[in-house]
Amino acid sequence: MKTVTRLLLFVFAVLVMSSCAPKPVKTIENLKAAYNGESTASAKYAAFAEKAKAEGFDTVSVMFLATSKAEAIHAANHLKVLEKLGEKVSAPQLGNYEVLSTMENLADAIKGETYELETMYPGFITVAGTEKSTDAIKSFTWALDTEKKHQLFYKTALAAITAGSEKGLPTKWFVCPVCGNTYDEGTVTPKCDFCMTPREKFIPFDLS
Repeated sequence: MKTVTRLLLFVFAVLVMSSCAPKPVKTIENLKAAYNGESTASAKYAAFAEKAKAEGFDTVSVMFLATSKAEAIHAANHLKVLEKLGEKVSAPQLGNYEVLSTMENLADAIKGETYELETMYPGFITVAGTEKSTDAIKSFTWALDTEKKHQLFYKTALAAITAGSEKGLPTKWFVCPVCGNTYDEGTVTPKCDFCMTPREKFIPFDLS
């Protein structure tokens, strides 16, 4: 009987401690900023895809459609963490962006990804670690690791267009529906490198 009583008291104490744990206030702010930022990036890249197609850059258009989807998945993951933390979030507040030529759009995309992977997400992950928000760390890390790949994709595409041809650029892309990890046809793996989701569940994008 004493053992049962002690166990119940221990469980009660754990519940009280978890309910009294302070909310990760700064991480919540960062999650909201990331949610809005990724939603904006998704909309922007979708618009860049339309512009690329209109200019005859079909392979670049497909790439932008894939990365747009990846950013939407990142936004959805950030939202899930916010909801888990008890936050009620309405529709995302989209930032302003401009659609120019495809070359200019690629340069803009490189700039945006560079900021996220070098400044924004590393800072957010540090704060989330301090506030012991493991779910936020995972969501931020998935986004960060994906942005590293997006930056490289955009740099490769811009170099190809600058050289005068899309020839050699990938024509098929795959996006992990769980974490947003993005692959081209030459690098796709049997399972997602970030979350282990099987390849058969990846979302495909191609010229068809």
